[in-house]
Order: sequence, then C-alpha cells, then structure tokens
Amino acid sequence: MDQELDWTASVLLERACHSNVFIRQEVDAALDSMVENCTPVRVMNALLNGGLHHVNAVIRRCTAQHLADTVEKMGTDCLLSGSRDVTGRILPAVAKLAQDSSQDARHYGRRILLFLASHPEFFKMLEKYIPDREIPYVKDTVLNLKAKVNHLVSTRLFCNVKNWTKNDPLEAVCFGRSVFREVLCYSGFWGLDHKISEKTEYIKQLTALMVSKDFRDRIQALDQLVADCKDNRDMVIASMFPVFDSFKARLQESNSKVNLHALQALQKVIILLKDNLAPVVSILIPAIIDHHLNSSNNAIYSAASAVIHALMENLDNTLLLQPFCSKAQFLSGKAKVDLIEKVADLVTELYPHKPQVVERRALPLLWHLLGTSSNGSSGVRVATVTLCQALHRQMGPGLAECALSQEPGVYNGFINLIKSLPSP
Repeated sequence: MDQELDWTASVLLERACHSNVFIRQEVDAALDSMVENCTPVRVMNALLNGGLHHVNAVIRRCTAQHLADTVEKMGTDCLLSGSRDVTGRILPAVAKLAQDSSQDARHYGRRILLFLASHPEFFKMLEKYIPDREIPYVKDTVLNLKAKVNHLVSTRLFCNVKNWTKNDPLEAVCFGRSVFREVLCYSGFWGLDHKISEKTEYIKQLTALMVSKDFRDRIQALDQLVADCKDNRDMVIASMFPVFDSFKARLQESNSKVNLHALQALQKVIILLKDNLAPVVSILIPAIIDHHLNSSNNAIYSAASAVIHALMENLDNTLLLQPFCSKAQFLSGKAKVDLIEKVADLVTELYPHKPQVVERRALPLLWHLLGTSSNGSSGVRVATVTLCQALHRQMGPGLAECALSQEPGVYNGFINLIKSLPSP
C-alpha cells in the first residue's frame, strides 16, 4: 500500500469537500486508517503533497488534521532528527499551516508546532530549515501557545483546589487528572490510540443522551453539545457526523420543547463552529427548513429563522445557495417566501465573486417561479420580484439574454416583470 500512498491520499483529500455527507465520512475514516496502518513518513509526505497547497480550505483543514495525527505517531525525535527528507519537509509545512487563512488549518498547524517545540533541538532546526523572514513569527507563535498552556494549567488546576482537597480529596484528584488530560490534548501530546478511544467514548456518551426516552436528557445532551463546542471543540469536529446525525433527529422529533431547544442550541453551535459545520450543512438544512420554517408555533418559527440567519452570517454562503434554491422551488407558505428572499440576499453577496455559481443555482429558481407565478400567493410574487431585482442589478442585460432561451410563457412573464421594476 505504501507505494500507492501519494495517489491514494490525493484522491481521498479531493473527496474531503464532497457534497455527500456519507462520502466525506468515509473519506475521514479512510484517512484515519491510512495514518494508523501505513509507514508514517510516507503518510506525512503523501498528505503534504496532496493537500498543503490546495486552494480549498476544507481540504487544507483535512490535511492538517490528519497530519497532526501522523506527527504525534512519529514523535519529535524522528521529526527533528535533522534529516532533510523529514525535518526539512515538516517544519516549513507546519510554519505555513500555522499561518493559514483557514482558522481550522491554522489551529492544527499551531498544535503541531507546540508538539514539536517540546524537543530540545526545535529552535536550532527552526533556524536551519525555516526562511529567515518567518522565524520571528514562528517563535512568537510557539511562545504564545506555551504561555496559554501554562495559564490553563495554573488557572484550572490550582483554582479552589485547597477547598476540594479539604472537603473532597477524591474530587480534587479527579479534577487534577482531567486538567492534565485537557492540557495534553491541547498540546498535542495525547497518543493517537487514546484519542481514537476518547472519540469513540464521547460519541457513545453523547448520542446515548440524544436518544434517551426522557426528553429532559435529550435537552441536556443539546446543552452539553453547546458547552463542548466552547470547551472541547476538537472532539466535536472529529465526531461531526455521528453527533449531528443524532442532533438532526432532535430537530425532527415530535416534542416541540426539544425542537425549540435544538434550534436555539444550533444557533449557538453555528456561531462557535462557523465553517467547521460545512460537512454537515446538507443534513441540517432540510431538518430546519422542512420541519420548522412553516411552523405555526411563533417561537419555533422565530428560532428557525434565527438559525438560517446565523448560517448566512457564519458560513461560506456558497454552501447555502444550492440547498436554499432547491428548497424554495418545492416549499409553500411563508417558508417559500423567506427562502426566496434569502436567495436574493445570497445573489447580492456572492455574484461579484462567483457569478457562474450564482447563475447556475439562482436562475433555474427564477424561471421556475415565473413559470408558476399564476399559482403563487401574493407573498411569493413579491419575493419573486425581489429575486429578479437582485439578479438584474448584478447581471444587467445578461439576465434578459438568459431569459431568451426559456419557454415563451416564462420569457413573457420575465419581460412583464422587468418592465414593472423601478428604474435604477
């Protein structure tokens, strides 16, 4: 298998941003298996060749995540042995990841840096293999990370520990161990095998709460997920698919209290995880829109609308355009109106940067709405005008040229609508 690693890693990494959630899940599992079972140096080189310089931030994040696992498996002695094939590759790569424009790739890059910095030869090797202009930044990053770890230890371990020791010595010991484990995980010194078992146990514990027969336990699980997004972010990201499969079920269940709590929790999760949620957007959006955006319960409708707004504010809007356009065609009622208006907002936001993507997704929606306008409500007709205005502002005469290829009824409806628009 080692002989085919470069090709295999490249193919897998390209699929890491696939729109199908199950494919992405299998890609992640395959890369985990590659890290565990193949020669670490070859895995490191294959990951760097396949994803370090990729233009897609999701692929760079995936590369950095599995590179961090590989690095921990190799150990600092091997990585900083001075070999040009190993040290000369890993140090420039990690310095690049630590400065990546993607927050997640940057996080893993800095975690690897902190791991390598524990070796006594780290700074010597840094000066040998890193360009002079980057050395000050890398050194400052390492010093800042070490300061954060030291602060975490002193704050978490010694705060109120005297009281715990006096009142409950066992609790103090358990707390000390948990902080020690947290620091190890943060620093990147926690072993790969242990991390996998931790992930398995985390998924088992959280999903068990999520599917509990007692609705109060299910609500507790939602609160725990929000807390974990703040305090145990890496674990949530690593467990993304099984955790959010269970979360989706809470959005779809019949208990309105759990529905409302799930929507409120999801809004917080979106703000905390931002683009890390990209892999599961395709399973969350239908659960939100289909079940709650037409709700007669004002609290649930408002919460669902707030979640949609949070998605638009915190995620790459390119991810939202296709599902919003698809859902807007087949929904009815206020959900249809809301989504058409959201698509109009996305057109204004995205067209200057990605005109082809917008035309490919939004124009079919406009033609569909014009073709069915006689059956639509007044709210849908007003929203259709809003969408047409947004596209016309961005495309100008090009919009009319695209309309020429449509059926006569659609084209005539478009011409009438354009004539009714106010002059710019």
